[in-house]
Amino acid sequence: MAKAELAPAEKACELKDAPAPPPEAPKVVDFRGVTKTYDVGGPREFTAIRDVTFAVENIPQVGEFVGILGPSGCGKSTVLRLIAGLAPQFPATKGSVEVFGESVVAPGPDRGFVFQDYANFPHRTVLDNVAFGLECRQVPDKERRERALEWIGKVGLDPKKDAFKYPHQLSGGMNQRVAIARTLIMHPRIILMDEPFGALDPTTRQRMQDLLVSLWRELEATVFFVTHDVPEAVYLGDRIFVFSPSPGTIAHQFAVAPPDRPARDMQQEAAFLESVHHVRSLLDKLEAQTDNPKA
Repeated sequence: MAKAELAPAEKACELKDAPAPPPEAPKVVDFRGVTKTYDVGGPREFTAIRDVTFAVENIPQVGEFVGILGPSGCGKSTVLRLIAGLAPQFPATKGSVEVFGESVVAPGPDRGFVFQDYANFPHRTVLDNVAFGLECRQVPDKERRERALEWIGKVGLDPKKDAFKYPHQLSGGMNQRVAIARTLIMHPRIILMDEPFGALDPTTRQRMQDLLVSLWRELEATVFFVTHDVPEAVYLGDRIFVFSPSPGTIAHQFAVAPPDRPARDMQQEAAFLESVHHVRSLLDKLEAQTDNPKA
């Protein structure tokens, strides 16, 4: 797939205004005035997000990476699960959620989800975990095995040494590679990632960021990536949504110029550090609102 390159006057990972897609343009995801309230009318009524509106344009051969930041409890994961069609976050209380021009009615194979806790099946080998979706689609054994071994290699595991290991025999980073392979082998058009690297150490996290970028460039997919890590969002994102405290809504939105080097090197550059500082200062102000709502 194609990927945006740096324009002559751009600096890698600098922030820019995020233009809205033309109204007539086809959309990958379209949120219109979406509110999610739990236990409506009950004693535990709680509104996670309120009046969330955004659209991601469907551009052929180009996949956009959308980073989602915000204070804890602001509804970031709710947004992902509404796109995925996963209860209890789905359905929305108000507003509409569309994927490729159709209202979301249930989960579907066009949307893949990668969770922080890996969600690998403990009694299945790496090979069988990666091949699980193909098995559900009744792909023949030989093709299923070949494709699973290919993806085990693509995510940086050794098909010969690791394919027949079980999740308890793997490190956290290796388990997350298995989870990513299990999702991407299905070639979803939308990839939803809920803090997938949150439990990893900094070095492994940077390696996984580089891996994710390289794999994403092979797929015509749009990624929505929830994280609490500002440098991660700036490095990975083509666009960043910054959510307000609960009930969450989009307080700030930026486009981000693409990186031009690996995460470890990029995160030492002045333009990158300036972008991180700006986003972090906005988050600090939002966090202050959480601590002092009258501020």
